Amino acid sequence: MALIKSISGIRGTIGGKTNDNLTPLDIVKFSAAYGTWLMQQSSNNKIVIGRDGRISGEMVSSLVVNTLLGLGLHVIDLGLSTTPTVEMAVKFEEAAGGIILTASHNPKEWNALKLLNNKGEFISGDEGKLILDLAASEDFNFAAVDKLGTYTKDESLLQKHIDAVVNYELVDVAAIKKSKFKIVIDAVNSTGAIAVPALLKALGVKDIVVINEEVNGKFAHNPEPLPEHLTQLSNEVVKENASLGIAVDPDVDRLCFVCEDGSMFGEEYTLVAVADYVLSKRKGNTVSNMSSTRALKDVTIKHGGEYFPSAVGEVNVVNKMKAVNAVIGGEGNGGIIVPDLHYGRDALIGIALFLTHLANSKKSIKQLRNTYPDYFMSKNKIALENGTDVKEIFEKIKAKYKNQPINTEDGLKIEFDTDWVHLRTSNTEPIVRIYAESNFETTADNIAKRLMQDIGQMM
Repeated sequence: MALIKSISGIRGTIGGKTNDNLTPLDIVKFSAAYGTWLMQQSSNNKIVIGRDGRISGEMVSSLVVNTLLGLGLHVIDLGLSTTPTVEMAVKFEEAAGGIILTASHNPKEWNALKLLNNKGEFISGDEGKLILDLAASEDFNFAAVDKLGTYTKDESLLQKHIDAVVNYELVDVAAIKKSKFKIVIDAVNSTGAIAVPALLKALGVKDIVVINEEVNGKFAHNPEPLPEHLTQLSNEVVKENASLGIAVDPDVDRLCFVCEDGSMFGEEYTLVAVADYVLSKRKGNTVSNMSSTRALKDVTIKHGGEYFPSAVGEVNVVNKMKAVNAVIGGEGNGGIIVPDLHYGRDALIGIALFLTHLANSKKSIKQLRNTYPDYFMSKNKIALENGTDVKEIFEKIKAKYKNQPINTEDGLKIEFDTDWVHLRTSNTEPIVRIYAESNFETTADNIAKRLMQDIGQMM
C-alpha cells in the first residue's frame, strides 16, 4: 500500500517496507519535516499533539514526540483526544502548530499524521508541498544535547473544549436538560467514548448508554459511520427505548444520528439540521462540498441566505467559508464547522447544536427529519490498482457525457436535470468515490451504477 500524501495528511498502513507504508522511519521523517517547517515560520517552538484510540497510536505518538523533542520543540501532549480538541488546543495554548495522530474513518491497520497551522487549521496544499519536499531531501537540523525540547502532558484541554461548546451562544443547556433525552452512543472503541459522554453530561443529559466503549482501537465494526455499519446502534436505540442514537468516527470530527425507531437520520442531514437551527438565529451564507446533499441549499434559501459549493476536503470548505463569510458549513459526511468556535469539523459542537434544535422543536428526532426534503444519495467507491491513470479515465467519461453540464473543479460532477453524480479520487484512500443524488433512491443507485460500469470498462 503506497503512502498517501494529501491535504488530509500523511497516512498509510502500519508495518511493511519504508516509503510504501507508514513505518517508524517514515513517521520520524515526516515529523522531522513538519517540525523543521514550523521552526522556519516563527520563533514559537510550542506544538500540540493528540491521538485517537488506534492500536498503533501509542507507538506513533512516541516516535512523533521524540522526533520533535530532538528538533528542540516544546511538545504539549493531549494523549487520547479528538481532532477538534487538538485544533482548539493549538489556539488555547498559542502554539505554532499541531499534529493529530488519526486515520479518521479508515480501518484499524491505518494511521496518519494530520498537520495543523498556528490557527489550529489544516495546512494548505502549498504548505504541505513544502513539508513533503523537506521530507524528501531530509534537510533536518537536530538540536544539540543542551537545546533539546521539553515535554508536557496535559489532558485537561478536552474539558476546556467541552466548556467552550457548552458556553457557546446558540447552545441551550436548559432546553436540552428539560427534554430528558435518553441517548445511546456508538463510540467505535475510540476516543468518542471519553469525549461524547463527558459532553452530554455537561449538557444535562443523565440517561446515557455507550456501546463499543473500550478504547482499544479494535473497532467493533468498520469505523466509517455509514448506515450499513450502524446496525448495532440502531438495534440498541430500539431496545433501550432511547430518544436517539449518536455515532462518531474514531477521531470525533464526523457525526450522525439514529432516530428513535432505529432508522437513520442520515449523515447528509446532520449538517442540514444544524444549519437550519443556526440560520434561524443568524442570517448568512452556507458552504458544503460538492459531494453533499442539495438539501443544505434548500434550507439556506428558506432562511434568505446564499449557498456556495466547494471542492471536497476540509481545507477547501474552510477556504470557501472564509471567502463568502459563511455562518455555518461543513461536509455531507457529518462534518459540522462552526466558524466562530473554530474552523474545523467538530462532532461535539454538532451534538450540542443538534440537541438544542431538537429540544426547541418539541418534536421527536424522526418528526424533525420529516420536516426536511427527501433526497436520496448513493455513495460508492471503486478500488484503484497501482498505476491506474484516473485522469485518462475521467477524460473519457467527460467525452461520453459531453452534452450534460459538467463541473471539473474537483474531479467530475455531471448534472442530469435535477439529479447529479460526482466522481473524484479520495484524499485518504486509493479509491475513486462515486456519489449520486436524486429525489428517488432507485434513480440515484442507477446513476451511480451506470458510472461505475463506465469506470470499470475504461480501467
